[in-house]
Amino acid sequence: MNTPGPTVQATRTSLEIVEALVRLNGAGVTELASDLDLPKSTVHNHLNTLHDAEYVVKDDGAYDVGLRFLKLGEYSRSRLKLHDVARPEIDSLAEETGELVNLSVEEYGRGVYLYLAQGEQAVHLDTHAGMHVHLHCTALGKAILAHTPEERVEEILDTMGMPARTEHTITGRDAFFEELDAVRDRGYAYDRQERLDGLRCVAAPITTPDHGVAGAISISGPTSRMQGERFETEIPDLLRNAANVVELNMTYS
Repeated sequence: MNTPGPTVQATRTSLEIVEALVRLNGAGVTELASDLDLPKSTVHNHLNTLHDAEYVVKDDGAYDVGLRFLKLGEYSRSRLKLHDVARPEIDSLAEETGELVNLSVEEYGRGVYLYLAQGEQAVHLDTHAGMHVHLHCTALGKAILAHTPEERVEEILDTMGMPARTEHTITGRDAFFEELDAVRDRGYAYDRQERLDGLRCVAAPITTPDHGVAGAISISGPTSRMQGERFETEIPDLLRNAANVVELNMTYS
């Protein structure tokens, strides 16, 4: 989590401007300067450079991220074997359950959604490929952290914190480590409205032959459908079976 060496502030500023454009859904120079507490001249110069390199577009005085980032994102995702191997299983789960099925990995202490598939009844959430989330409040994150060395988990929690997303979020460290113990024992993780009210999720880890973890698969749905035997048995079994197929294909394909 620590910076490996010297950094360049100008590069950091450009990246902060790009991230602000995403957060603000596009913005002009004045709005960006106010949001980032930077001089307008600095923001303007960075935007001109990004525009010249075709990384941002300008329309009627407002800037937004350009499609060149799509190429970078697709490359970043495609270099991970997990995405290609897991995608058919995720599509199959979405068709079979009718719910939203997700694939996620951990990077820099956050969960990153790699791929999502929507079944016929899937709820429409804020999640999308490339989205970053805290790990402690998602079933995906718990499934990953349960198979991550404890020192690394401590480091992630120290750096990212454990903010309460809902009243159900686990924010105590002792309780969270007890939760991870339970995840390891049963082989899957739960999110009981811990990131979004009204939403429950189940996730299974995708482990590696060296006892590490490559990522996790989850199924998300409204509490009205994610309850009883379906929530406690049926969906966990489907996820563990799918994760097992992915693990085998990751190892031998």
